[in-house]
Amino acid sequence: MPRPVGEITRGTTAPNRLRRVDRWIAAVYGRRLPGSLVVDLGYGASPVTTLEMFVRLRAVAPDVSVVGVEIDPERVAQALPYQRPGLSFRLGGFELPVPRPPMLVRAFNVLRQYGEAEAWTFWDSLRRRVHPDGVIVEGTCDELGRRAVWVALGAEGPRTVTFAARLAGFTRPSDLAERLPKTLIHRNVPGEPVHAFLTAWDRAWDIAAPFGAYGKRARWIAAAETLAATWPVAVRPPLGGRPRWRLGELTVPWPAVAPRP
Repeated sequence: MPRPVGEITRGTTAPNRLRRVDRWIAAVYGRRLPGSLVVDLGYGASPVTTLEMFVRLRAVAPDVSVVGVEIDPERVAQALPYQRPGLSFRLGGFELPVPRPPMLVRAFNVLRQYGEAEAWTFWDSLRRRVHPDGVIVEGTCDELGRRAVWVALGAEGPRTVTFAARLAGFTRPSDLAERLPKTLIHRNVPGEPVHAFLTAWDRAWDIAAPFGAYGKRARWIAAAETLAATWPVAVRPPLGGRPRWRLGELTVPWPAVAPRP
């Protein structure tokens, strides 16, 4: 058997760590998933987040199949007892050892240990293996899942960037910069679009300060409305608007924050 592509991660995981991205996937892509294959790439030392993903996606797509893929043989062996109809685990990496192109791949906290150039390479590799109508959701979050940023990529390339936070778990929107995907995190410097975006979002957050009297949720919504006047923030479902903003999410198209050549 060929050696899996990639390197073993630290494997850090925890129950409910990926609840924010799972909720977003179910809302935005759930209608595409009935009868489809979904891959959870690099689930870590415990299969708990793969199990949670399976349950959450089955709620919107009862016949979806989920495969947890891990590069560490011991982690795969430990996950096998949790298999059930529609949920399985197998050894592998970025080559995606599954029988057909998946409609969705969730790859969370797997690219932090690589360089920016390697991250772009793995994005390209995954895009070649996903279903032509499918999507890769790649991002990072903190240990408890309170702050997260992820990119949605189709076979054609990156589409959107979503910022998500527990509303009681941050001070300013730019706090989310520490969770930017590897392709963006080193670009958060003056002169780069992602830096300009986060600066503008902080400014909108300051303008929305009076709404803080009604709680951080009201302030987040007001800041999103202000930011949308000058940045292409998603303002309509399923990607944007008040239903998503109320949850502490905000999505922009990839070209708005893409690195300069």
